[in-house]
Amino acid sequence: MAHGAHTARAARPARSAGLGAPGDWRASLSRYSLLPLRLFLGATFVYAGIDKLTDPAFLADAGAGSVGQMMDAVRDTAAIPGLVDLALNDPSTFGYAIAIGELAVGIGTLVGLFARLAAFGGALISLSLWLTVSWQVEPYYYGNDLIYMVAWLPLILAGASLLSLDAALTARRNRRGKQLYG
Repeated sequence: MAHGAHTARAARPARSAGLGAPGDWRASLSRYSLLPLRLFLGATFVYAGIDKLTDPAFLADAGAGSVGQMMDAVRDTAAIPGLVDLALNDPSTFGYAIAIGELAVGIGTLVGLFARLAAFGGALISLSLWLTVSWQVEPYYYGNDLIYMVAWLPLILAGASLLSLDAALTARRNRRGKQLYG
């Protein structure tokens, strides 16, 4: 009887619209599994970049709320004090670099353009912030930069396959290749 039920189920025609044949919904949903992560990280980094660029106190070399003050405060507790020293050479330029980097990473991630490169940039920014600003946070899981760094890894590995400019450009190249080479 179980064999007959299995055969009857297999004999059903696949649906032509919607999610497809029974069981295909899992495969369809799994293709979108990284989209929420991509949208969250992209929006967060765009917001962080804009927030820094529009905060004159942050972009100042010194003073309350400045990147210079923040770097000076974490210099002795950072995992890599030399990295903080580089930032302290020109805090304002470092602040602009971080803000523009966050903005570029966020936009690239949201629209899915050079998504793996954007994710790698996001991981590098998160790593540098973890090794400097967040290093002294105890317990370690209270600091957000470490989890941001880890969250970028799936996007580095998988890229942005759906709803992305990368996917659109790949499809265009494939169509053009078929036209040229049949």
